[in-house]
Amino acid sequence: MTAQMPALLDQKSAAEFLGVSPKWLERDRWKGPRLSYVKVGRAVRYRAADLVDFIDANAHPATAE
Repeated sequence: MTAQMPALLDQKSAAEFLGVSPKWLERDRWKGPRLSYVKVGRAVRYRAADLVDFIDANAHPATAE
């Protein structure tokens, strides 16, 4: 059984998914976002696909010894 992720996540849910604090996401938006977000009215939302892309883009390969 696979869990379905909603198409748009609020800041708290996105932060939990990424393992960061909601404040980290706020600072990211203020500094010039590395992570794409969507404004729905006044609300900030994150697309699930963008969160996965962000994780993939920030993955570092393991170094073999």
